[in-house]
Amino acid sequence: MKKALALLLVPWLLSGCTATFTNLTPRQMPRSPNNLYPVEVAFRSRQQSLRWDSIDPKVIVNDQAFPLRPVPMVKNRWEGQIPVPPGTNLVHYRFRFDFLYNAIGGPQPDNAISPTYSLKILD
Repeated sequence: MKKALALLLVPWLLSGCTATFTNLTPRQMPRSPNNLYPVEVAFRSRQQSLRWDSIDPKVIVNDQAFPLRPVPMVKNRWEGQIPVPPGTNLVHYRFRFDFLYNAIGGPQPDNAISPTYSLKILD
């Protein structure tokens, strides 16, 4: 009985540390003359030890990272821009949040990575 209870608690304990990404970027946009496209994401975590002041958010396109900045007056939302070369109609991107969390012995680094999202560019 105790072993079964322990096995049931493991997924519950692990889910307490999960991060949730909500992509707020439209799935398609008209082509921009400057080839830059806005992206926005909401990030939530139930990890109690996460140090919110240490978050370093990025959007990753073709293995290249671009910084995100906090959205003014909105908690846990970040925005940025991604470049899409002329002639490209589809780009894949993901969000990566690096942060510190409190641990025995001092803060430790960790990160959370979103699923891959797609942006279609309309001509």
